[in-house]
Amino acid sequence: MPAVMIQGTGSNVGKSLLVAGLCRAARRRGLSVAPFKPQNMSNNAAVTADGGEIGRAQALQARACLLEPVTDMNPVLLKPETDTGAQVILHGRAIARAEARDYAALRPRLMAGVLDSFRRLSSAHDLVLVEGAGSPAEINLRPRDIANMGFARAAGVPVVLAGDIDRGGVIAQIVGTQAVLDPDDAAMIRGFLINRFRGDPRLFDDGYRFIEDRTGWRGFGVVPWFHDAHRLPAEDAVDLRAARGAGLHVVCLTLSRIANFDDLDPLAAEPGVRLTMLGPGRPIPGDTDLVVIPGTKSTRGDLAFLRAQGWDIDLAAHVRRGGHVLGICGGYQMLGRTIRDPLGHDGQPGETAGLGLLQIDTDMAPDKRLERIAGTALGQQVSGYEIHIGRSVGPDCARPFAHVPGPDGAISPDGRIVGTYLHGLFSNDGFRAVWLARLNAASQPGYEAGVDRTLDALADHLETHLDVPALLALADPG
Repeated sequence: MPAVMIQGTGSNVGKSLLVAGLCRAARRRGLSVAPFKPQNMSNNAAVTADGGEIGRAQALQARACLLEPVTDMNPVLLKPETDTGAQVILHGRAIARAEARDYAALRPRLMAGVLDSFRRLSSAHDLVLVEGAGSPAEINLRPRDIANMGFARAAGVPVVLAGDIDRGGVIAQIVGTQAVLDPDDAAMIRGFLINRFRGDPRLFDDGYRFIEDRTGWRGFGVVPWFHDAHRLPAEDAVDLRAARGAGLHVVCLTLSRIANFDDLDPLAAEPGVRLTMLGPGRPIPGDTDLVVIPGTKSTRGDLAFLRAQGWDIDLAAHVRRGGHVLGICGGYQMLGRTIRDPLGHDGQPGETAGLGLLQIDTDMAPDKRLERIAGTALGQQVSGYEIHIGRSVGPDCARPFAHVPGPDGAISPDGRIVGTYLHGLFSNDGFRAVWLARLNAASQPGYEAGVDRTLDALADHLETHLDVPALLALADPG
């Protein structure tokens, strides 16, 4: 089938952006192209046109292809709930909670779903660009792998291996990967590329030739660091920066199971905003104007985490000083009086006292709400999405934050504490401008157009430094 797969020598080597850039490059060639990731592990999800959820990186890649995201683009999504367990999403819907040791039993069902999705995409498009997960060198995982060589072998898809020179040891990354792979797996790799190079790439000429000579694989190029990568939505929490910008100080609490944190990307892009992603063990700074409690995969678990950092005490002091607080999704639920989950739909059964900053109560329920929405907030037209379980009611809901078209969220009597279930609001220029004006900060319009310009710039970057025609030619089944 017409496809090529980008695998990496490790996690976070830039596979997602490489595929996004190649998707845009292929689309500009007039090809009908679609992204595909057999299995992803992320709590940062997007709601699809067909009413499911996939990893946000695949939603960005779909945008690069000028397509609406659909669940076939990421048929298996693992959403971590604990250090050893995750919710398993197949074709956009939760099918199980599984511990790592039990995951192998699900492999036959998941692999069948992966191959079904891949066949549907392949039959509908000229080209499918596939992203691996982690590294094929994790040979201890190979017997139950559906994300890397397990998929590539089953579907007959050629592979290009990406190494990250910025983290060091890229020669060992690539040569070592070949050394540990099963020979039949290694035979699927048609070449390699070097990503995230800083400085003069000619200084790596000898290393590049060594990799070619030692592995027998051809090189497709050396990609310099793409400095505008921060303008694109990030999928992994490891990509969050400690602080950006200057001016209005917005602090987001980096929860242990933080989810859909790309809500804040449009704020981070504002020149008049300084966004701090506050890590564990650090107090909320005294000069904070707005504290954001983001979404989470485990509301009650992360509420305990929040308290363990002393952030509940810091929040109370912040509010006494006249500061503002925004809770999104799970963060909204935390702001209330109680969170009740007697059947354990969101973790262990029980009831937890909330932060008491909003007069609401939340009851967890088994049905997850997955829906794109459109309506109004702060008098502005908005679009976004909902992805949550639970229903919140109480006196402060009489002051809804938005209408989509029914009422959503709650606002405290003084207007400084706000909670909402809506994700993606800050991508709306009009809403963002009004929100920031309430905090005495200016806004710069054009966030969404900026994302598309950055995707074009990324494609240009790859065209300049990679042999893109040769790489895409690998997908020709003839």
